[in-house]
Amino acid sequence: MTAPHPGLAAWHAYMAGGGAPRALRDLLAEDAVFHSPVVHTPQEGRDKVFAYLHAASHVLGGDDFRYLREIVDGNQAVLEFQSILDGIQINGVDIIRWNADGKIEDFKVMVRPLKAINKVWEKMAEMLAAQAAS
Repeated sequence: MTAPHPGLAAWHAYMAGGGAPRALRDLLAEDAVFHSPVVHTPQEGRDKVFAYLHAASHVLGGDDFRYLREIVDGNQAVLEFQSILDGIQINGVDIIRWNADGKIEDFKVMVRPLKAINKVWEKMAEMLAAQAAS
């Protein structure tokens, strides 16, 4: 058995640690890109990616969140997750790619079913608005 990718281990530590902002910022490459399941354009740059991932970790993270399985190949991984949000079961995948420095350079989230996407969109909009106001 091989050791997990150091970036993957750092991502799991961030998620297990309650979503500390500094820990997340340290994981991201300056030119990171985030692909949202509800926003059709990629969000580019560390600050934008940070805003989306920080909001998502608080919206989807928590007691009901768990990763079900992982497929890792070199500097990329697909992580299937499950969570419950306002009584709606959410199933999705995080597709992550790290650069040579072990920083996240690309992060894509896909969510199912449609009811879950709509709930994630609603909660993410609230969280992003709250972050922008503070």
